[in-house]
Formats: sequence, C-alpha cells, structure tokens
Amino acid sequence: MRIVHVCLCGPYTDGFAYQENELVTQHVAQGHQVIVLATTETYGADRKPMRVSPAETKTADGARLIRLPYRRWAPRALMAKLRTFPGVAQQLERLAPDAILFHGLCAWEMLTVARYAKRHPELLLYADCHEDFNNSARTFLSRWGLHFCFYRPIVRRCLSRIRSILCVSLESITFARQMYGIPAAQLEFYPLGGMVYDDAEYAATRIEQRVAHGWNEHSIVFMQTGKIDQAKRLTDSLKAFVNLPGEHLRFVIAGQIMPDVLAEVAPLIDGDPRIENLGWITATQLRSLLCAGDVYVQPGSQSATMQMSLCCRCVVVLDAVPSHRVFVDDNGVLVANKAELAQALTRLALASRQELDRMSKRSATIAAKLLDYRQLAQRVLV
Repeated sequence: MRIVHVCLCGPYTDGFAYQENELVTQHVAQGHQVIVLATTETYGADRKPMRVSPAETKTADGARLIRLPYRRWAPRALMAKLRTFPGVAQQLERLAPDAILFHGLCAWEMLTVARYAKRHPELLLYADCHEDFNNSARTFLSRWGLHFCFYRPIVRRCLSRIRSILCVSLESITFARQMYGIPAAQLEFYPLGGMVYDDAEYAATRIEQRVAHGWNEHSIVFMQTGKIDQAKRLTDSLKAFVNLPGEHLRFVIAGQIMPDVLAEVAPLIDGDPRIENLGWITATQLRSLLCAGDVYVQPGSQSATMQMSLCCRCVVVLDAVPSHRVFVDDNGVLVANKAELAQALTRLALASRQELDRMSKRSATIAAKLLDYRQLAQRVLV
C-alpha cells in the first residue's frame, strides 16, 4: 500500500522515537510505500527547535520525506497556529495514497485532505488526537479563539470523511468530545506505543546493559527520562530516593534537564553517588537502558517514554491521572502526591527480586496487548 503520514501540526524530526516516527518505521518494515508530509520545523542536534528548507529527502528508514513551508498570508507565528501550506492538494493527487494518517486535529489542511477523501471514497483516512486539557486550550484565547472557533469547525466539517479519530489517551477522548463535539462512536483509544521485545532479545539486552553499567543481580535501578522540566517532578523523585538506604539502589536520569530544574537537582545528584545523570541519549540507547532498569518513575506530566518503559518490561511509578490507569494493573504504583511517591519508591526498594520480576512480566503482558507498534501500525490499514 501507499501510505501518507501528514505531520503538519508540529515539528517532525527524523530519528526520534515519537509516534509518527515509529509508525513510519513499522510501515516501511512491513513493505509499504511510505511518504511523510511535514513542516519545515524540526529539532537540531542540540535538541533546540530549528527550521530547514522545503525539500524532498529520505528518512533514516527509507520513507520519502516532503517538507512544506507555511503560506505567507500572515506572520509566521500566526501561520504556525493556522497550519496552512501550499501544494498539499497537488501532493496528494501526485502521490495517490491508499491510506492517510493525519497526525493531529489542529490544522487548516485537514480540509484539503478531507476534500481529497471525498473524491476518492476508497481512501482509508484516519486522524489522531494528542490534545487534552493538560497540554491544549489552557488560556481563554487558545480555548475559545483557536480550538473552539477555528479548529472545531474544521474537524466537524471533516468528520464524515474520517473513518475514526484515534486518541492517544483517555483524556484525549474527553477533550475531543467536549472541545470539538466529536461523537463518542467515532473516537477510539489508540495509545502511544513502543517496540515489544521477545524474551530472548530482552534477556540478552538486559544482561549486556547491566554488565556495562556495573549493576549486578541485586541492584535495583530506578530511572527517569525525557525532556525534564518542572512538570516532570524530578526533584520530588530524587528527594524521595536519597532518603532510601541501600548501596544496591541506583537512580539513573537520561534526558535533557531544563536549566531551572538542573539548578534544583544538581546538589542532590552530586550528593549521592548512587544517582547518575547520563544526559541525552538516542532512542535506541534509551530502549536498551530501559531493558536494564527495574523501575520507571514518572510522577509528573505525561511522556511517551512511559509506554516505551512498559515495552521494556519496567515496573512503573506513574502520576495518578486517568490516562495512566489503563497501564497499571499489578505492575506498578499510581501516586498522587509527594508522600505517595516516597511510599512507592520505598516499597519497591524493599521488594524482592522475585516480586520485581513478577511485576515486570505483568508490564510485558500489558505492553503486548496495548502498545506494540507493529499492531498499532496495522490499525490504520483496515
């Protein structure tokens, strides 16, 4: 099949482990012809936003990547919200896709794609929704000016052409119903996923990485990863950890710590030799690291690394928000405050290896059922 991923609602960076990257990877691996329509916005090697020139290139996976500029009807800052691009209709006619996944609901060009779908009723058109009330519509102008008065009419006009709206969380389902008025029957839970390891690959990766880091069978390794701002609550995690006794305990940080957070956590990191800050690592390195770890800690805002950690069989400590409840079933702990976070880390630090292994297997079961990108990639092809 010829599949087009429309990524016009934000930056697209080749080589990342975001949903759009992983689905492209899977579709290419499954033998499909894959094209990505993306903005000229991306992230550079220094992890900072940057712009590139409109061009057609190849992704590392071998998909065609076509970058389009914003129209120049208004200042760029406004166009980045309206998300209208020249040549989308012409690209679709030229590419003649069998399936389209529109990543995000917030773009003028959804109308263009819906018009193409009207002319080609055999097209499989899906759209996903990452928005929720935690990350979108947080100000009066954003909620009523942008989402309600601009995005909502666009989405509703396109609904008859879209087979299903794929929501990455339960909170996204709530947002889509309340903000855009999308009928519940057209909304589907479609979580961010990960690469699910088989037993042999997982075991080999875990052993290799634990030897490389000097962790033995008695070590209990906690991890917190990603782009870490105040909302991720790393400071709370480390304050809870440093009070735990035991030389067999480790706390590993992998990611980019924002400067204001680093100022808070640096004394904690420097003051406890059991804490290690690895800095930013690649998606491949992160997967291997998570396989070596025991407990993934995410007491704050949501991150796609949580799903990756489940795929790597980690026990999880997660913020007690609705979107996390489906992922925690005898394989971790939901925490709502600092006291519960401290209690969770204490409980897991005292757990036997047999108990941690049992919970790890539960994470593997949940991941295989809900999060395997090989299965998620197939969903948009039927």
